[in-house]
Amino acid sequence: MTTLTQADLSALVEWDTPTICNALEIVAPERRATGFTTRHLHCPFPQLKPIVGYARTAMIRAKHVPTRDKAVMRAQRTAYYEYVAAGPQPTVSVIQDLDGPDAGFGAFWGEVQTNIHKGLGCLGLVTDGCIRDLDMIAPGFQMLAGSYAPSHAHVHLVDFGGQVQVAGMIVSSDDIIHADRHGAVVVPAAVVRDIPKAIDLLTRREKVILDAAKAPGFDIAKLKKAMGEADEIH
Repeated sequence: MTTLTQADLSALVEWDTPTICNALEIVAPERRATGFTTRHLHCPFPQLKPIVGYARTAMIRAKHVPTRDKAVMRAQRTAYYEYVAAGPQPTVSVIQDLDGPDAGFGAFWGEVQTNIHKGLGCLGLVTDGCIRDLDMIAPGFQMLAGSYAPSHAHVHLVDFGGQVQVAGMIVSSDDIIHADRHGAVVVPAAVVRDIPKAIDLLTRREKVILDAAKAPGFDIAKLKKAMGEADEIH
């Protein structure tokens, strides 16, 4: 098992999620077509920096009245908060809405939950459910969600700590999540320290092509030359 430091994770905040995906194509090529969100998620705070943390997973429903005893549900909610607060940190909440085509019927996330989660060390969330209270969200708490909606409806936890699937991204508890306004991706712990070097390589290769494309007199011949030069950079 790879042991990472906070500095290892913080280093990834310097790049947006598409750049992290580009780097993963080099350091983990088998993940080129998996491990990231593939459907649009709303981001009400696109100006926030990327977040990187360990996944805290859960499943919710909102359309139907829960059938369990209130005391049982309260105990489960308390256990979920203990799970969110447990190490390693920081964390990112990843919640799957089980209401199928009606996902987002009721909001788990708003003013109260974002402040609780932030206070417990959570940086933000990724969900295919809905969010609300956008003017009262905990400051700096990033949100990626399937929709906006005004009501709780009957929202309740179904389970937590297991594998979930949100917007095409499969996530297990403690997976490393990188997320920003573009979406989210699971970063294998084993390659986290390899990513900065991979991005440096990509940046140097792209610079040759971008410099040529922005220069006066750019044409197909110069593009071919630049592409060849980029291929020689290692």
